[in-house]
Amino acid sequence: MPGPLAGIRVLDFTWHLAGPYGVMQLADLGAEVWKVELVYADEEIRGPGPVVDGINTYFFSVNRGKKSLAMDLRAPEVKEIVYELVKHVDVLTENFVPGTMERLGFGYEEMARRNPRLIYASTSGFGQTGPYRERGAVDVIVQGMGGVMSITGFPDGPPTRVGYSIGDMAGGLFTAIGVLAALVERERSGQGQYIDVSMLDCQIALLENAVVRYFATGEVPGRIGTRHPLTTPFQAFPTKDGWVVVAGVKDWELFCAAIGRDDLILDERFKTNQLRTQHHAELEPILNEVFRQRTTQEWLETLAEVCLIGPVNTVEQAVNDPQVRHRNMIVALPTWRGGTMRVSGSPVKLSRTPAGPYAGADRPGGHTAEILRAYAGLSDERIRELAARGLIALGEEVPAAQALGGGGA
Repeated sequence: MPGPLAGIRVLDFTWHLAGPYGVMQLADLGAEVWKVELVYADEEIRGPGPVVDGINTYFFSVNRGKKSLAMDLRAPEVKEIVYELVKHVDVLTENFVPGTMERLGFGYEEMARRNPRLIYASTSGFGQTGPYRERGAVDVIVQGMGGVMSITGFPDGPPTRVGYSIGDMAGGLFTAIGVLAALVERERSGQGQYIDVSMLDCQIALLENAVVRYFATGEVPGRIGTRHPLTTPFQAFPTKDGWVVVAGVKDWELFCAAIGRDDLILDERFKTNQLRTQHHAELEPILNEVFRQRTTQEWLETLAEVCLIGPVNTVEQAVNDPQVRHRNMIVALPTWRGGTMRVSGSPVKLSRTPAGPYAGADRPGGHTAEILRAYAGLSDERIRELAARGLIALGEEVPAAQALGGGGA
């Protein structure tokens, strides 16, 4: 079954992680994505890697299902091609420093003039307006500036980056949400619009109750490890062979009985959640010692009925978890070199129009000729000429001259 975005075309100028990750969500949902790449792109320069079996794993993981279109955007002939292509797409995405697309001649006003229904989404570190507009940013910068690192880690440790690129990925996800909302609105108005997503804005949005707590109490949230500021016990505890996480208790007395510490029931310091949180420093070492007495699996079985509890998995354990496998969250996709690569699946489960991923990442320039032939009206002869001049790159074969049919300019 085709995905829910089947028939939607995206001209994708994004690079690195934030933009590609967001556009990948659209590809997973069935959109046809034309990914614009450097004319000299190869697996070594597509991303930080590692390159395994001739495939850049980093690039592959966030550009699956996209058709590679390799061009030199500085060339006047290529600019005219882009102007023609934009007439045939629904969405244009980019995540350059603000002003870059305008300097290339591909700003929103210029593109919307050619396609009034165009939805144009820009993802950047700080947005298109404001004093930081022209600054570049990457994941760790917006995690730091957005306050995330100040509340991640332990009180006696340094500010800590979240273990995956939440700064980039949040920007991509909010961009995808904006595109989907604009597509729905276009059905009513018939008009496209501009979307401006700031990675820093996204981190502020994700701070959730840390923001409201600060304004409500005047207290600045800080690093508290794995525990929760308002609920106790709510944290990771060491076991005999690993770690478990406990997320609150349904009944303190039942919990104490289950862990074999009935004496804690009568302890005035721990009778209510508020008191347990207030006396957390005294309760934590007691519970640490208790949890060290049994294995992770033993605690999962013992406490399943009295509290929310789960293991702290390694990445290896997580991707092999039976629930994760049952939900098809690890999928093997073909590579253009003939092998396969396993990646995360889509968490969006739709009953009639299931989400992808539908294909792996394309070879550099893998669909240049196909797209230019079908949507820019170029003949195979013209395509070969542009390739010979280094203005486009072809990852696929173009028919020999004697096999040519009619064509465009």
